Amino acid sequence: MNLKGKRILLGVTGSIAAYKSALLTRLLIKSGAEVQIIMSASALDFITPLTLSTLSKNPVHSEFSNKKTGEWTNHVELGLWADLFIVAPASANTLGKFANGICDNLLTATYLSARCPVMVAPAMDLDMYQHPSVKNNLKKLSSFGNIVLEAESGELASGLSGQGRMMEPEHILAEVFDFFSKKNDFSGRKVLITLGPTQEAIDPVRFISNHSSGKMGFAIAKAFQQRGAEVFVIAGPVALDLSQKGFQVTHVSSAKEMYAAAAKLHANIDICVFSAAVADYAPLEAAPEKIKKQDAELTLKMVKNVDIAFELGKLKRQNQIHVGFALETENEEFHAKAKLDKKNFDLIVLNSAREEGAGFRHDTNRVKIFHRDGKTFHSELALKSEIAELILDEVKKAPVWI
Repeated sequence: MNLKGKRILLGVTGSIAAYKSALLTRLLIKSGAEVQIIMSASALDFITPLTLSTLSKNPVHSEFSNKKTGEWTNHVELGLWADLFIVAPASANTLGKFANGICDNLLTATYLSARCPVMVAPAMDLDMYQHPSVKNNLKKLSSFGNIVLEAESGELASGLSGQGRMMEPEHILAEVFDFFSKKNDFSGRKVLITLGPTQEAIDPVRFISNHSSGKMGFAIAKAFQQRGAEVFVIAGPVALDLSQKGFQVTHVSSAKEMYAAAAKLHANIDICVFSAAVADYAPLEAAPEKIKKQDAELTLKMVKNVDIAFELGKLKRQNQIHVGFALETENEEFHAKAKLDKKNFDLIVLNSAREEGAGFRHDTNRVKIFHRDGKTFHSELALKSEIAELILDEVKKAPVWI
């Protein structure tokens, strides 16, 4: 692949693997990219700015200003300039700063203000890489939408052998190629995603709901946006920051409200993802005043809610793709495949409420995906941001995809 016209911002931190940034720079330039480089202060101990400036054909940035001339290095401008920000190597120290919003140098300031996608390639010793705090920071960065390039295994600077080596420059280049090949693969597509729970009122202060956090749907929405789609989100009550993410968001509470919002958009949508956990039943009537605690028992008369996916499935156009979700506790594949047929889905994503680390509220998930034409896909346990990418790849395998 040719990277001509692509603008890459490369961050280099204090790690013995910093020497590999010279080869990475050369590979990016050779592929046609324009490269600018930011070095942390500790990176200067491992490789000289002159080396990277010569290879990138651009001045190397490491300070907020030139103390001799007073010229300011605009970190905001750097973040806006780039199509992709790669931090390789990314030390444990810098990963911790990124994950926790610490801004004490030009590199971290640029990271916090960058609007482009960010790749981080960790590099550190074996035990550091396995430390829970580092693992937690990497998980946080993934949850922010950053792309984490897992460290590779081999001999380490300490003499130990194991995982911790920065991904080799040739492999990083392959990831960059893959990123740009996917970056616009949903360009021009309109995507509707329902996410989170619904709340069905019992009285003015109580409701019936479920444990859905909306994290999986949110990860899917971000993945579609990053790959070029125009994304419409209909969100039940969730504790997620949906603002300023580039989505067009409609907030709803009940199943009726979610159906009305989805039906309004459906006709002009190319891909519908029904990831919301919609309450199957709602109280027949919500009490106008708070129900007082009186009798030993309270009986609520419930009625079935509208099945959003089923109703819109009846209206699905020939070239429209519908993606369903199923969270099951028994006979899981049987029930998922039944929904696939009943609701006119092109594919359905199954996860188990019984599997540790999967389902509601977790940052991770493990899924099985069933296509209408019989194709299947089983994932390993992974972060929901990674599962989202896998789901998008499966969407492209649907027969109606053009």
